[in-house]
Amino acid sequence: MDLPRLFERLKNRTAAFTHDLIMVPAAWLGAFWLRFNLDEIPANHWDAALTALPLVVVAQGAVFCYFGLYRGVWRFASVPDLIRIAKAIGVGVLVAALAIFFTTRMQDVPRSVFPLYAILLVMFLGGPRLLYRWYKDRQIYVASGKRALIVGAGAAGETLVRELLRDRGHGYQPVGFVDDDIEKKGREIHGVRVVGRVKNIPALVKRSGVELILIAVPSATSREMRRIVSVCEGTGAPMRTLPALDDLVSGRSVVSELRDISIEDLLGREPVSLDWAAINAGIRHKTVLVTGGGGSIGSELCRQIARLGPKHLVVFDQSEMNVYAIELELRKKHPELLLTALLGDVCDSFGVEHAFRDWRPEITFHAAAYKHVPILEHQVREAVRNNILGTRNVVRAATAHGCGTFVLISTDKAVNPTNVMGASKRVSEMYCQYAGRQSSRTRFITVRFGNVLDSAGSVVPLFRRQIADGGPVTVTHPEVKRYFMTIPEACQLIMQASAIGQGGEVFVLDMGEPVQITYLAEQMIRLSGHVPGEDIEIRFIGLRPGEKLFEELFHPDEALTQTTHDKILLARSRELNPPAFNAALNRLESGVEGNDLELLRSALASLVPESSTGPKAAPSNVIALEQVKR
Repeated sequence: MDLPRLFERLKNRTAAFTHDLIMVPAAWLGAFWLRFNLDEIPANHWDAALTALPLVVVAQGAVFCYFGLYRGVWRFASVPDLIRIAKAIGVGVLVAALAIFFTTRMQDVPRSVFPLYAILLVMFLGGPRLLYRWYKDRQIYVASGKRALIVGAGAAGETLVRELLRDRGHGYQPVGFVDDDIEKKGREIHGVRVVGRVKNIPALVKRSGVELILIAVPSATSREMRRIVSVCEGTGAPMRTLPALDDLVSGRSVVSELRDISIEDLLGREPVSLDWAAINAGIRHKTVLVTGGGGSIGSELCRQIARLGPKHLVVFDQSEMNVYAIELELRKKHPELLLTALLGDVCDSFGVEHAFRDWRPEITFHAAAYKHVPILEHQVREAVRNNILGTRNVVRAATAHGCGTFVLISTDKAVNPTNVMGASKRVSEMYCQYAGRQSSRTRFITVRFGNVLDSAGSVVPLFRRQIADGGPVTVTHPEVKRYFMTIPEACQLIMQASAIGQGGEVFVLDMGEPVQITYLAEQMIRLSGHVPGEDIEIRFIGLRPGEKLFEELFHPDEALTQTTHDKILLARSRELNPPAFNAALNRLESGVEGNDLELLRSALASLVPESSTGPKAAPSNVIALEQVKR
């Protein structure tokens, strides 16, 4: 036990109790004085007041203790404390009045003294507490610390300022709010005034000597965040932000949640509304297998599936370290989960067959694939072997062992592909479409989307490393654009598509607006505290083999339609010629076995005749996509 702290607490409570007891006779005698219009109190009434005083003090002191007036701390006195004081005084007045009545029959004690006494005692007890809190808070208002301007005068901003003012240890001194709600202009929150709108930030930073900007708008969309950050960047002041509403940790201090602004804040999407009931019904108490379960998409799928309470989760991946990492994480977070982590290669038909035969998954998410465009452009055999024949192995095992739902994770690069990787993924889409027509027991669903932020091997971690090394940051072309989505959002929409799909669909995730990679590079440099072009160079190195300037989400022949979810669109499947398709697949298999690269490229071209090479202009279906969304 910490005896010094215990003694300090007892000393503080004793001092507070002593103060309150002293206030009782002051209020009691003051009430008599008021009763006689601040004039001399008649002798008989004065004697009655002094005779009754011990009863009043004892009764009031006992009631104070009963109502727990000394459990609180004066430093944080608030409205609930005042209400408790008022209740204690009311009961104390009643007890004292009854005691006086039974002892003296109220002789020479005017009835009006009791309400006057109650009013005075509320003032005498509540006033010092509020003055003490004001004094302590006032010390914080003028305390030293970084002068901080807070963006957002809503609930999050109010909570942030309240915590900053209460605990000077955070080292921030709020100097004002900015908010685009004009009705809030001039208002004060905990003594901090709303001094302008977002557009006024540069002038306010200069005028008030702001050293830090705190963005307290956790509900802001990525577009709103880009606008706020763009205005703030011109000031040169560092910025910190609160995370999105869904990411705020319940019970934690809001100040502790402040963090540096990340590229995900600027390129992430608005929160997605999901039909969790349908997703949960599709996964809960089911055996689920995820191929590529240790990769960027596969591991996030495993995390989200684990939270939904599957009967059994089987993670299948060829990377030993990836399998080890995701198994360690899931066992720690979900110790009750029945989890099997398997090392295996989708190209190994025996290993795939073994996994499906032993564990009998009811749902399969096929995320295993090679995806690096420039590498696969010169290794067509590996692209075909893994992305096409590997998919065929998993599909065959799923249908042979009664898997009810098979979800293929595809890519926007499968649309009008200009590279081997995209063509191989397009053929895997076609194979799932073909398999769906051959099997009545398995629903085959394809989900197609663009780049995911911060996935392994993607541009974001590359830029991050280049910035850490001092540059240059390499961008292929000034005009190159890509669609981006956060990994959690992509996985949530994949699960939503699996819940609404009936079989045979190609779902296209609404990726929003494409982002210019040059903008991405500039923002990442700025967020690291550097100036693009001055501190860190951006160097254009030219498009790599197989790359496009613009990616496309669907083919012109795949007429898009809306689904029950506004972020998921349905692309009409193109017709297949089964005999020709089977013949081309056989040629691909022969090409892989004989390492015949010419045969492989020829077979791919016959299966995906729309494929081509070289950079493409802006896709014509962007307009069509906007029309569908409207």
